[in-house]
Amino acid sequence: MFNALILAYYYPPMGLSGVQRTLKFTKYMPKFNWQPTVITTGKTAYYAHDFELLKEAEKAGVIIKRTESFDPNSLLKKMGTVKMPNEKLRKLMSNASKTLFIPDNKKFWSNKAYRFASSILKSQQFDVLFVSIPPFSSFTAAAKLKKRFQIPLIVDYRDSWHGNQFAFNPTPYHSYKHKRLEDSALRAADKIIVVNRMIKENLLKTFQFLTFDDVVIIPHGFDAEDFENVAPIKEHTNKMKVLYSGIFYENVTPKFLLRAFKILTKERPDIAANIELQFVGHLRKENIKFIKRLGLEGFVKNFGYLNHKETVRKIVSADVLWVMLGKKNMRNVSAGKFFEYIGSRKPILATVPEGATKSAAEKYGASYLAKPEDINSIKKTIIKLHDDFIANKLPKPDEDFIQQHNRENLTQQLTKIFQFYLRTDL
Repeated sequence: MFNALILAYYYPPMGLSGVQRTLKFTKYMPKFNWQPTVITTGKTAYYAHDFELLKEAEKAGVIIKRTESFDPNSLLKKMGTVKMPNEKLRKLMSNASKTLFIPDNKKFWSNKAYRFASSILKSQQFDVLFVSIPPFSSFTAAAKLKKRFQIPLIVDYRDSWHGNQFAFNPTPYHSYKHKRLEDSALRAADKIIVVNRMIKENLLKTFQFLTFDDVVIIPHGFDAEDFENVAPIKEHTNKMKVLYSGIFYENVTPKFLLRAFKILTKERPDIAANIELQFVGHLRKENIKFIKRLGLEGFVKNFGYLNHKETVRKIVSADVLWVMLGKKNMRNVSAGKFFEYIGSRKPILATVPEGATKSAAEKYGASYLAKPEDINSIKKTIIKLHDDFIANKLPKPDEDFIQQHNRENLTQQLTKIFQFYLRTDL
């Protein structure tokens, strides 16, 4: 077995989509003769915890090392799982944090992780160092480790750093400092992995010292094991069930679809009566109030946050799965939930802008596309979906596309990159 040291702030028992990619990579690394040791955070306050995911990592033999620091999540750890605040308050707190801390408020944890990793690297031989970002501060810590210990460094961009869709730079200095830090970290990296072509193109355009071969695309994916032997929930209704799994924040919002559905209840009450809108995750108080204001309570089922295993069962029990991205600054985003959905082979309603997620939805072959903030477009697409559902003509997805996004296959691609950097002089 070869040894990979991994820096990943977001890792089980934290839940939500940010942990999935790194967790599944580490789960399958031992199948390809790589032993992962993950340095992650200790107890935290967070919006979701999923101890079933932690068991999955432990069962796979992942070595997990934990360290805490003065980042906000650690300081509030006694609160455990916390509710998401109102979106206006959440965004205000987020922008205040981005004003005060560059590159992010996880820099304190990243500094602690650097010291912790240094002590491990002094006493144990590792073949590669792998870091998952965001948080971006962990990339700067990993770059320091690379320079100090001369260990091959591979960085995995789950999202862009420069040009990030949720970036907030209150002064020119903030923008300059972020770019300078990213430039320095990238110069230390041996290989850069991104989730889609658009992030790769942005990196090559922004940091022109990078070559085409420096940046490799390994997309998001799904874990086939999650969907094995999962029986759909038996329902006492023949309604078309449209399910959204995840959280809403920034311009990822249910309001445009809900407005479209409200119009549908007036123009085509026969169709609306045969549809159930389901939500798994954090629907949030303001959205629940919005549903009540529209008078749509009778059409909506809110299951709240469920662990990953229970969420997958809801996914396979639905007739249609919904993914949403706002039209502002979302071109480079590959929605992780879309790739989770494809493991179910269900039709997907994608209300997304031009960009990476729309491109993937088109290739999937069983997608219904609508403009994300165009109420009339969404309404017409729901009608088309329902017509096909009633006629038993819902499309089948492209199986080749699905297999390209199997997590085990994607991990094999990653370990082949690791293999390239094995030292032969030892």
